[in-house]
Amino acid sequence: MVNGYEINDLVKEESWRMFRIIGEMVEGFDKLAGIEPAVTIYGSARITPDDELYNQTAEIARRLGELGFSIITGGGPGIMEAANRGAAEAGVKSVGLNIELPEEQACNVYATKVVTFKHFFVRKVMLVKYATAFVIMPGGLGTLDELTEVLTLMQTHKIKPFPVILYDGKFWKGFLDWLRSDVLIRGYISGEDFDLLRVCDTPTAVIEAVQKWYIKQEVGGKRALLNQ
Repeated sequence: MVNGYEINDLVKEESWRMFRIIGEMVEGFDKLAGIEPAVTIYGSARITPDDELYNQTAEIARRLGELGFSIITGGGPGIMEAANRGAAEAGVKSVGLNIELPEEQACNVYATKVVTFKHFFVRKVMLVKYATAFVIMPGGLGTLDELTEVLTLMQTHKIKPFPVILYDGKFWKGFLDWLRSDVLIRGYISGEDFDLLRVCDTPTAVIEAVQKWYIKQEVGGKRALLNQ
Protein backbone atom coordinates (compact mmCIF):
# COMPACT_ATOMS: atom_id res chain seq x y z
CA MET A 1 0.00 0.00 0.00
CA VAL A 2 1.41 3.42 -1.02
CA ASN A 3 -0.53 6.60 -0.11
CA GLY A 4 -3.72 4.59 0.04
CA TYR A 5 -3.21 2.88 -3.34
CA GLU A 6 -2.51 -0.76 -3.91
CA ILE A 7 0.74 -1.40 -5.78
CA ASN A 8 -1.18 -3.07 -8.61
CA ASP A 9 -3.40 0.00 -8.96
CA LEU A 10 -0.33 2.23 -9.24
CA VAL A 11 1.17 0.00 -11.91
CA LYS A 12 -2.07 0.10 -13.89
CA GLU A 13 -2.29 3.89 -13.58
CA GLU A 14 1.27 4.33 -14.83
CA SER A 15 0.57 2.01 -17.74
CA TRP A 16 -2.49 4.02 -18.76
CA ARG A 17 -0.53 7.24 -18.36
CA MET A 18 1.96 5.92 -20.90
CA PHE A 19 -0.88 5.30 -23.36
CA ARG A 20 -2.12 8.88 -22.81
CA ILE A 21 1.37 10.20 -23.51
CA ILE A 22 1.61 8.12 -26.67
CA GLY A 23 -1.82 9.45 -27.66
CA GLU A 24 -0.58 13.04 -27.30
CA MET A 25 2.45 12.21 -29.41
CA VAL A 26 0.32 10.66 -32.15
CA GLU A 27 -2.09 13.61 -32.16
CA GLY A 28 0.79 16.06 -32.42
CA PHE A 29 2.43 14.18 -35.28
CA ASP A 30 -0.88 13.90 -37.14
CA LYS A 31 -1.87 17.55 -36.76
CA LEU A 32 1.57 18.98 -37.55
CA ALA A 33 2.39 16.79 -40.53
CA GLY A 34 3.19 18.87 -43.58
CA ILE A 35 3.89 22.20 -41.86
CA GLU A 36 7.56 22.30 -42.87
CA PRO A 37 9.49 24.42 -43.43
CA ALA A 38 8.79 26.06 -40.10
CA VAL A 39 10.49 28.36 -37.62
CA THR A 40 9.84 28.11 -33.88
CA ILE A 41 9.78 31.41 -32.00
CA TYR A 42 10.23 31.47 -28.23
CA GLY A 43 9.95 34.39 -25.79
CA SER A 44 8.15 36.03 -22.90
CA ALA A 45 4.43 35.61 -22.44
CA ARG A 46 4.30 38.83 -20.42
CA ILE A 47 4.86 41.57 -22.98
CA THR A 48 1.91 43.59 -24.29
CA PRO A 49 0.96 44.67 -27.82
CA ASP A 50 2.23 48.21 -27.16
CA ASP A 51 5.76 46.88 -26.53
CA GLU A 52 8.29 47.46 -29.33
CA LEU A 53 9.41 43.85 -28.95
CA TYR A 54 5.88 42.67 -29.75
CA ASN A 55 5.92 44.59 -33.02
CA GLN A 56 9.42 43.35 -33.90
CA THR A 57 8.37 39.76 -33.26
CA ALA A 58 5.28 40.16 -35.44
CA GLU A 59 7.46 41.60 -38.21
CA ILE A 60 9.92 38.72 -38.00
CA ALA A 61 7.13 36.15 -38.20
CA ARG A 62 5.35 37.98 -41.02
CA ARG A 63 8.50 38.27 -43.13
CA LEU A 64 9.43 34.65 -42.53
CA GLY A 65 5.90 33.73 -43.51
CA GLU A 66 6.23 35.70 -46.74
CA LEU A 67 9.23 33.50 -47.54
CA GLY A 68 7.11 30.40 -47.06
CA PHE A 69 7.89 29.41 -43.47
CA SER A 70 5.16 28.27 -41.10
CA ILE A 71 5.50 29.75 -37.61
CA ILE A 72 5.34 27.65 -34.43
CA THR A 73 4.91 29.05 -30.93
CA GLY A 74 3.76 27.90 -27.52
CA GLY A 75 0.35 29.36 -28.31
CA GLY A 76 0.16 31.78 -25.38
CA PRO A 77 0.14 35.58 -25.10
CA GLY A 78 3.03 38.03 -25.44
CA ILE A 79 5.81 37.03 -27.84
CA MET A 80 3.84 33.94 -28.83
CA GLU A 81 0.79 35.98 -29.76
CA ALA A 82 2.93 38.43 -31.74
CA ALA A 83 4.57 35.62 -33.70
CA ASN A 84 1.26 33.93 -34.46
CA ARG A 85 -0.15 37.29 -35.49
CA GLY A 86 2.66 37.89 -37.95
CA ALA A 87 2.20 34.43 -39.43
CA ALA A 88 -1.54 34.96 -39.81
CA GLU A 89 -0.93 38.28 -41.56
CA ALA A 90 1.40 36.50 -44.00
CA GLY A 91 -1.25 33.87 -44.68
CA VAL A 92 0.89 30.90 -43.63
CA LYS A 93 0.26 28.21 -41.04
CA SER A 94 0.28 29.84 -37.62
CA VAL A 95 0.76 27.02 -35.11
CA GLY A 96 0.04 27.37 -31.41
CA LEU A 97 1.12 24.48 -29.19
CA ASN A 98 -0.88 25.22 -26.07
CA ILE A 99 -0.37 23.65 -22.64
CA GLU A 100 -2.92 22.78 -19.95
CA LEU A 101 -2.08 24.71 -16.78
CA PRO A 102 -3.71 24.92 -13.30
CA GLU A 103 -4.82 28.42 -14.28
CA GLU A 104 -6.32 27.76 -17.69
CA GLN A 105 -4.36 29.23 -20.59
CA ALA A 106 -6.34 29.83 -23.76
CA CYS A 107 -4.45 29.81 -27.04
CA ASN A 108 -4.12 33.24 -28.61
CA VAL A 109 -6.59 34.12 -31.35
CA TYR A 110 -3.95 34.37 -34.10
CA ALA A 111 -3.04 30.68 -34.08
CA THR A 112 -4.79 29.00 -37.01
CA LYS A 113 -3.66 25.48 -36.06
CA VAL A 114 -3.91 24.66 -32.35
CA VAL A 115 -2.78 21.57 -30.47
CA THR A 116 -3.21 21.46 -26.68
CA PHE A 117 -0.96 19.25 -24.57
CA LYS A 118 -1.16 18.01 -21.00
CA HIS A 119 2.53 17.10 -20.76
CA PHE A 120 5.23 19.74 -21.16
CA PHE A 121 7.79 17.32 -22.55
CA VAL A 122 5.49 16.18 -25.38
CA ARG A 123 4.89 19.82 -26.27
CA LYS A 124 8.64 20.45 -26.28
CA VAL A 125 9.16 17.60 -28.73
CA MET A 126 6.71 19.23 -31.14
CA LEU A 127 8.28 22.68 -30.74
CA VAL A 128 11.63 21.23 -31.80
CA LYS A 129 10.76 18.44 -34.25
CA TYR A 130 9.41 20.56 -37.10
CA ALA A 131 11.71 23.57 -36.80
CA THR A 132 14.20 24.70 -39.41
CA ALA A 133 15.44 27.45 -37.09
CA PHE A 134 14.83 28.73 -33.59
CA VAL A 135 14.36 32.41 -32.82
CA ILE A 136 14.79 33.15 -29.11
CA MET A 137 13.31 36.51 -28.18
CA PRO A 138 13.87 38.02 -24.72
CA GLY A 139 12.03 36.12 -22.02
CA GLY A 140 12.15 34.58 -18.57
CA LEU A 141 12.65 31.14 -17.06
CA GLY A 142 10.55 29.31 -19.64
CA THR A 143 12.52 30.89 -22.47
CA LEU A 144 15.83 29.99 -20.84
CA ASP A 145 14.60 26.43 -20.34
CA GLU A 146 13.70 26.11 -24.02
CA LEU A 147 16.96 27.73 -25.14
CA THR A 148 19.23 25.50 -23.06
CA GLU A 149 17.26 22.39 -23.98
CA VAL A 150 17.63 23.09 -27.71
CA LEU A 151 21.35 23.76 -27.31
CA THR A 152 21.80 20.55 -25.30
CA LEU A 153 20.06 18.51 -27.99
CA MET A 154 22.40 19.95 -30.59
CA GLN A 155 25.50 19.64 -28.41
CA THR A 156 24.75 15.95 -27.85
CA HIS A 157 23.87 15.37 -31.52
CA LYS A 158 20.29 14.35 -30.76
CA ILE A 159 19.07 16.81 -33.39
CA LYS A 160 20.92 18.26 -36.35
CA PRO A 161 22.26 21.78 -35.88
CA PHE A 162 19.90 24.60 -36.85
CA PRO A 163 20.33 28.33 -36.39
CA VAL A 164 19.60 29.31 -32.79
CA ILE A 165 19.13 33.05 -32.98
CA LEU A 166 19.20 35.21 -29.85
CA TYR A 167 17.34 38.44 -30.54
CA ASP A 168 18.57 41.65 -28.90
CA GLY A 169 22.25 41.31 -28.06
CA LYS A 170 21.96 43.80 -25.20
CA PHE A 171 19.41 41.61 -23.44
CA TRP A 172 21.48 38.43 -23.85
CA LYS A 173 24.88 40.01 -23.14
CA GLY A 174 24.94 39.16 -19.43
CA PHE A 175 24.00 35.55 -20.09
CA LEU A 176 26.66 35.14 -22.79
CA ASP A 177 29.30 36.92 -20.68
CA TRP A 178 28.56 34.55 -17.80
CA LEU A 179 28.88 31.52 -20.07
CA ARG A 180 32.27 32.73 -21.32
CA SER A 181 33.72 34.07 -18.07
CA ASP A 182 32.56 31.38 -15.69
CA VAL A 183 31.04 28.29 -17.32
CA LEU A 184 33.59 28.03 -20.15
CA ILE A 185 36.54 28.81 -17.86
CA ARG A 186 35.51 25.96 -15.56
CA GLY A 187 35.42 23.61 -18.53
CA TYR A 188 31.71 22.89 -18.22
CA ILE A 189 31.20 23.75 -21.90
CA SER A 190 33.56 24.06 -24.85
CA GLY A 191 34.31 27.01 -27.08
CA GLU A 192 32.66 25.22 -29.99
CA ASP A 193 29.32 25.36 -28.20
CA PHE A 194 29.17 29.08 -28.93
CA ASP A 195 29.10 28.25 -32.63
CA LEU A 196 25.53 27.05 -32.08
CA LEU A 197 24.39 30.59 -31.26
CA ARG A 198 23.87 33.69 -33.37
CA VAL A 199 22.96 37.14 -32.06
CA CYS A 200 20.75 39.41 -34.14
CA ASP A 201 19.53 42.91 -33.34
CA THR A 202 17.11 43.60 -36.17
CA PRO A 203 14.30 41.68 -37.88
CA THR A 204 16.23 41.91 -41.15
CA ALA A 205 19.27 40.21 -39.60
CA VAL A 206 17.05 37.37 -38.38
CA ILE A 207 15.46 36.90 -41.79
CA GLU A 208 18.83 36.86 -43.53
CA ALA A 209 20.30 34.33 -41.06
CA VAL A 210 17.37 31.91 -41.44
CA GLN A 211 17.19 32.31 -45.22
CA LYS A 212 20.93 31.88 -45.73
CA TRP A 213 20.94 28.68 -43.66
CA TYR A 214 17.85 27.21 -45.28
CA ILE A 215 19.02 27.76 -48.83
CA LYS A 216 22.11 25.67 -48.07
CA GLN A 217 20.10 22.73 -46.81
CA GLU A 218 18.47 19.91 -48.71
CA VAL A 219 14.88 19.29 -47.76
CA GLY A 220 13.26 16.06 -48.90
CA GLY A 221 16.23 15.39 -51.19
CA LYS A 222 15.75 18.65 -53.09
CA ARG A 223 17.68 21.89 -52.86
CA ALA A 224 15.58 24.41 -50.94
CA LEU A 225 14.77 27.52 -52.92
CA LEU A 226 13.31 30.61 -51.32
CA ASN A 227 12.26 33.87 -52.87
CA GLN A 228 15.15 36.28 -53.08
